[in-house]
Amino acid sequence: MGLDINGIKLLLKAKKMDLNFEKVLTIGRQVIQMKERDLKDLMVKNGLSKEVVQDVLPENGFSEDFFKTLGATTVDSMDASNYESATIIHDLNQPISDDLKSKFSMVIDSGTLEHVFNFPTAIRSCMEMIQTGGYYIGITPANNFFGHGFYQFSPELFFRIFDKQNGFEVEKMYFYVDDLNGATYYEVSDPHDIKNRVTLINSQRSYLFVIARKLEETEIFKEIPFQSDYEHILWENKVYGVNSQARKAGGLSKIKGMVPLSAKVKVRSIITKLMNKYKVKTPRGISNREYIRSIPEEDKN
Repeated sequence: MGLDINGIKLLLKAKKMDLNFEKVLTIGRQVIQMKERDLKDLMVKNGLSKEVVQDVLPENGFSEDFFKTLGATTVDSMDASNYESATIIHDLNQPISDDLKSKFSMVIDSGTLEHVFNFPTAIRSCMEMIQTGGYYIGITPANNFFGHGFYQFSPELFFRIFDKQNGFEVEKMYFYVDDLNGATYYEVSDPHDIKNRVTLINSQRSYLFVIARKLEETEIFKEIPFQSDYEHILWENKVYGVNSQARKAGGLSKIKGMVPLSAKVKVRSIITKLMNKYKVKTPRGISNREYIRSIPEEDKN
């Protein structure tokens, strides 16, 4: 588990947004995956003084000193075992004890929760450990991590989890592909707001970066989240842009049924070739550019 250049850049971006790093808990003890000189240069470029970053990376490579340069007074880590000397030993498949609730101003998952089988319990515990006004930050696999962990995550999962009915709201969600030279970041829309699924097909390892703020203490998952298009299946009497009455009348299905199978296969083959060709040309992949937008230039540092 670790923080590479992209994770570091996004955490520095979170610092610029005045997020409260005072009491940090990392899920898993995080290692800094950058050379010390490059890390210091990046931090100075993002507004931190040379004096502040002098001791940012200890010999063991762990991230506690990095978070202290961002304003943390305490940095804890949670793991199921003590093999990396985490300060809190707890299996997130199980609920947390009451003494851990509302203890931290920020909980950061940088590549752990996809390995936890009982994900709903784990994410609930992360939410419960955050103080009102505090933040959850997630750096988590989205596409093309087949076999890496138990799960790859959809943007809508986090939009529905960090919902006001659970006492949270998503402040930012970014998508980016794995690039050790520094990725391009894209802001992701909430499917509930745009009334459409936010889908993407690409061929590179891809991540989500989630910032969610805790608004109030409330019972988490009192109502189980639903994917928004199933919760609001008829948006303006439409289902994904197709009038529901027309579907009932069989108009679209009837037309499809008149097309020979050989023609369908040929069209699908042409579309697949075009999509594969397009994927090579864009780091993002195949998606609606209105729903996954490149962030403004002034926000990229």
